[in-house]
Order: sequence, then structure tokens, then C-alpha cells
Amino acid sequence: MGWEFWTKQLDEEELVVDGGFEDYSTTTGSSSSSSRAAGMNGTGPSNLVDPLEDPLPGVGTYEDFNTIDWVREKSKDRDRHREITNKSRQSTVALLHSISDAFSGWLLMLLVGLMAGALAGGIDIAAHWLNDMKGGVCLIGFWFNHEHCCWTSNETTFQERDRCPQWQSWAELITGTSEGAFAYVVNYLMYIFWALLFAFLAVTLVRAFAPYACGSGIPEIKTILSGFIIRGYLGKWTLIIKTITLVLAVSSGLSLGKEGPLVHVACCCANILCHLFTKYRKNEAKRREVLSAAAAVGVSVAFGAPIGGVLFSLEEVSYYFPLKTLWRSFFAALVAAFTLRSINPFGNSRLVLFYVEFHAPWKREYVFSLHLPGKSTILGHYPVIEVLVVAALTAIIAYPNSYTRMSGAELISELFNDCSLLDSSQLCGYKQPTNTSETGAGNSLADRPAGEGLYTALWQLALALVFKMMITVITFGMKVPSGLFIPSMAVGAIAGRLLGVGMEQLAYYHHDWFIFKGWCSPGADCITPGLYAMVGAAACLGGVTRMTVSLVVIMFELTGGLEYIVPLMAATMTSKWVADAFGREGIYEAHIRLNGYPFLEAKEEFEYSSLAVDVMRPRRADPALAVLTQEGMTVGEVETLVESTHYSGFPVVVSQESQRLVGFVLRRDLLISIDNARKRQEGVVSASQVVFTEHAPTQPDDAPPPLRLRGIMDLSPFTVTDHTPMDITVDIFRKLGLRQCLVTHNGRLLGIITKKDILKHMAQIANRDPESILFN
Repeated sequence: MGWEFWTKQLDEEELVVDGGFEDYSTTTGSSSSSSRAAGMNGTGPSNLVDPLEDPLPGVGTYEDFNTIDWVREKSKDRDRHREITNKSRQSTVALLHSISDAFSGWLLMLLVGLMAGALAGGIDIAAHWLNDMKGGVCLIGFWFNHEHCCWTSNETTFQERDRCPQWQSWAELITGTSEGAFAYVVNYLMYIFWALLFAFLAVTLVRAFAPYACGSGIPEIKTILSGFIIRGYLGKWTLIIKTITLVLAVSSGLSLGKEGPLVHVACCCANILCHLFTKYRKNEAKRREVLSAAAAVGVSVAFGAPIGGVLFSLEEVSYYFPLKTLWRSFFAALVAAFTLRSINPFGNSRLVLFYVEFHAPWKREYVFSLHLPGKSTILGHYPVIEVLVVAALTAIIAYPNSYTRMSGAELISELFNDCSLLDSSQLCGYKQPTNTSETGAGNSLADRPAGEGLYTALWQLALALVFKMMITVITFGMKVPSGLFIPSMAVGAIAGRLLGVGMEQLAYYHHDWFIFKGWCSPGADCITPGLYAMVGAAACLGGVTRMTVSLVVIMFELTGGLEYIVPLMAATMTSKWVADAFGREGIYEAHIRLNGYPFLEAKEEFEYSSLAVDVMRPRRADPALAVLTQEGMTVGEVETLVESTHYSGFPVVVSQESQRLVGFVLRRDLLISIDNARKRQEGVVSASQVVFTEHAPTQPDDAPPPLRLRGIMDLSPFTVTDHTPMDITVDIFRKLGLRQCLVTHNGRLLGIITKKDILKHMAQIANRDPESILFN
């Protein structure tokens, strides 16, 4: 069949995958319908069991660490939809069922948005509370965090707005004073104690109950959305443990964020809720549409960016993203954002802790990029010890520096801050204006010379930059929930703020230089360091993840201003180009490759001139391809063949001599059908013939009844000729999400190409170990 598939009946339903469209009119579903009719008219005993006439439990499902058959799943859904539509014309009940089936997708999106938004709100509140617990406790209620504890106090001052009698540090509780070296040591030790306790609880819970709860989850979700199956990765235990340990890991002070893992949490919610709806529970392709929308929900609640979340799902993680999924993703992200805003976890009606709003227009801002490398540690073989060592190291080094002691979100908020007359932050420690001509418009100030407070903040930030870059490389990949968004943004924001202050001082003292001439006059607000921090955060995150459009929109939704899109776009593209010079892989693609997942990256071009015959199996020195014949083999012979091999499927040919291709049958379906036939069909024994033809062959009267398995056979397997260029073959695999493709020559079967064969071939060409592709 091969190329005919690409050109037939383009007016049929199209599947949009990575921007391509393919026709699904010639699929297993349509061929199975014809085989059903043929089976009914076939000859033979009346008690024969046809697996399609009487669907068997397990047939059409997949084993763990296998790839789904997108074509079969889409065909099943189209047949189901056609059947519902036909029945809806016959009765009112069937019509109502049809309406409910159409509405079920939107209802599921509503539930996913509500559940993910509620969980994100709870995670934010709990993480904020536990993070503050490292510094002290609220006397009027231990469940209050520092900010909430001091809300009702009338004894706070403007300079020390975070100090109130209701909140006491551990030194005050233990020693009765908050001043002096001993009090500092007590607070220091308590900070380390809580950090180690939280980290230990996080890694222990992950190892004991849900090993899949570690990491950010985004690389695995990308792989799952491409059709790979990882049982339990999106299960209820993973959701429960990830939610709890995410709070603990973030609160421990480790250099990680909760934003990436929130995508995993949202996808777990979606996968669990899918089981409430039959059409999503029984169809892997339909479920992946929901998971694509859930990825958008995760980013929506992580950054308060519903539109950015939809674009993130489309650009970064989704493999199959039809138009209806775009609409439902938008709806689910909207519901999730509204739910999170209703919970109001930060008490400021904002969805994130570091929401900022600049008022000064951008001018000639300068962009830069940072690229964080991957990590590999000796301690990686001992995950609990690794987490405890890194947590202790982080706490010991971070505590003396106020900028490393605070959480990542608080640090970013501080760095994004635009100094005004009322700010008491060290970063706003400029020399005070001596006359009104140095005061800018509104509440902002013109560029001013740096004071002692700012100089202190700058060297602390410089140390924080070095520390954050080093510790983030070590932390990412440990066996606790860990996101890279916030640490990457923090590194970029620190570098951006340092650069912004440097440019500000240059503009103040040398406003007559050519780079400032014409747009920066004395007494003007020429440079906004907070804007540099924001652009730096976007540039660093873009360099690490290679996000572009979605990142710009996320940052735009964070700042609430359209006028900064141009510098953000320039920074994002520059960071991508610079990072691509070091390597084309983003952090998630590198993670997928290191884990050996069978993922065909759409961004990676196949630039080599090999042919299908160069990649297919068997090779010249290999044993002949294991095949089934359409008739003539017994149940015992089939079982022996299956048990002696580990293949996930077998081609069906006319005979061993002709090798003319008839179809393809999956190993799992074959085993389940034989097992059920032995139980349900009287007389089926090892000597019974296995038949894949429309009509059972004539047999002697004393012969056992044959086993008809035409119903589980794919009558239109994807084929290419032996001289098909591999770049075209790879394109077919990517755009159709194929598991395998058969290679023929003039209709005669030569071999088979699987996704794993392609990945091994690509790894070999790139001088990588082909055995690093671990899964089939």
C-alpha cells in the first residue's frame, strides 16, 4: 500500500500532528468492518468464536513501555462516533446519549481545570507556610505563614514591615532574644534542620510510594503524548505523592521550582478523571488529547498565564494537537486560572508571587542568554544520601545571603521590582535625591547614584548568581519533584538585574556617551533595572528549554504590559540562537535521550541518504523474519513461535514460500485471543489450525475446530518499499505516530522497521551508543 495511503480520500477525517495532516480512511477500523462481515458468512462450525464479533477483554490494549497504534485508535473512535450518530436518529434516548457524548469532553475539561486549580492553590499555600516555618512560627496560630501572621498586627513599622510580635523566630522562642551571635547560630541551625527534614521526607516518600513522582515530569509527558505508555506515571499514587513531596521539596530550600511539576500534577488529574468517561477511558489517542489540554492547565496555574499555557502545550509538549483540543485547552486553562484566583493563595488577587507591572517604556535594552548544562553526580546511585547532602550544602551556603535564603519566587519578585520612593529594599539603596528635579514622574525616580545599600546588594547578588548556577545543575534530576523554570528564571533575573544596575550607573555618570545620546538626558529615568531582570529571566529560561512563542506570552501575562513584547522577543530568540550553538537539544529533549525513551523529535532533521533496506530488520546476518501464515499453522506452532521471540507483533503472509504480505497481528492480541478461545470455544487444542482467511478451510471430520483470528489482524499495515529514502520514512513515523512499518519488494515481505530501529540508526549516525534506546 505505502504511498497510496497518503493520497486517498483527503476529504476524510484528517489527523493533525506537528503541523502535518494525514488521511485515516484506510485503517484497521475499516478493514475490520469488512472482516466482520466476511466472518459472518464464513463456513465452519457454528460455535466458532470470532474475536471481533465477541470483543475479548484486553484485545486492542497495550502493554507497559509500548507505543500505541495511533491509526487504530483513531479508527476505533471514528467507528464509535459513527455508530452513536446512526443510533441517534432512531430514538430520543439515543439522541440524548449522542448529545451527552459530545458534551462529555467539555465537562471533562471543566473538571480538570477545577481539580488542577484547587491543587495548585493548596500547593502554593502549603509551600509558603512551610518555607516560612524554617525561620519561625506564628504565636496566634502555627498554620499562619509570616505574612498572614502580621496582617492584623498594628505594631509593624514601614521599615520593618515583616516584624511583628505575633511572629517569632526560633531564636526568640528558644533563647528569648533575636539579637546577638548566639541567636543567629540558633536560627541558622534551625534553618538547616527544617531544610534537611523536608528534603528527607520528600525523597523518602517518593522512593517508598511513587518513584515516578520525582523530577519535573515534562520529558516523560512529552514521551507519553507521543504515544508511549508508562503505566502508573499518571496514576493516583503518583498524584498524591507528587503533590505532598512537591510542597516539601520546594520548602526545603533546594534550588528547584514547582512550576514544571505542576504540569505533571495537572496531567495526573486529567488521566484519573478520564476514567469517568468511556470514550476517553478506552481510547489512548483520545486520552492524549485531554493530556495535551492538561499540560496547558499546568502552566496556567503555575504562572497565571492561560494563553501562555495553551501555547506551551502546542509548542513544547504536544504531539497531536487538533483544533478542538486547542479550544478545550483554552477553556480548561481559563477554568484553572479562575479557580486559582478564587482561592487567592498569595492574598493579593494575583495568580503568582512575582507578578510585576512596569510603567516606564523600554528603550535600547540589551539582551543576553544563559545555558545551564546537564548534571551527573556520583551520589546519583544513592538518591537519599544525594538529596540530604545537596539539601545540607544548599542550606549552609544559602542562609548567610538573604537573596539565596529566600524562595525562588520571592527572589524573582524582588529582582523584578521597580524601585519607587516608598521602597525599603536593599536593591533600592540609592543616594536620596537632593532636589525635586531628580524625581521622575509619578512614584518612580530618575536615575540616581548607587548608595551603600545597593553596593551591598550587588555583591550579594553576584555571589548568589554563582551559587544558583552551580547548585541548580546539581539539584535538577534528583529523586524529588523538581522544576527548572524558577531556578532558570532566578539565574537570568539576577544576571539581568546586575547588568541593569550597571547600565543605569553608566547612564547616570556618562549620559553623553554615544549609546545614550539622544534618548537619555540628565535627570531622566533612562534605565529600568527591573526590566533587565525580567528580560534576563526570559532569556535564561529560553536558553535552557528552547521555548520561544509560549515563553514570550507567559512573560507578557506575568508583567501585564504589551509594550515589553519586543525586548522579550529579541531576548528569547537571541538566547535560543546562542544556546543552539552549544547544542540543538533543550533540557527536556536531553532528558528524554538520557532516559532512552523512544521519542522522535520533530525539530530534529534527518539529513542522511540511507534507504529503508539499510535500517530494516532482519539484516543479512540475522535469522529470517518471524512470520505467521494465513493458514496451515496450528495453535501449538503459533504459541511456540510467540514464546521463542520477544517481538510485539508478527506479519501475516500467504505462505512461507511466497512471503506475500496479508496483514499484521499484535503479539498481545494474539495471546489473549488464543487464551480466550481455549476457554470459550469447545474443542480448541494445540492441534487446531489458526486461520486468518475469510473462510475456514475444509477439514476432515475428525479434525479439531479451527481458530479464526482474522478479526484481530490489521489488513492494511503501513508499508514502504525497500528503496524508500529514510528521511521520508522518518517523516511518516513522526506524522502518523507509527509503531512499525513493513518493508516490501514487489508485494513480497522483506523486513520490518520499528521506531526503535529508527532511533538506533539515528544514534549510530550521530556517534552515540545505539543501545541507549532502552524501550521498544
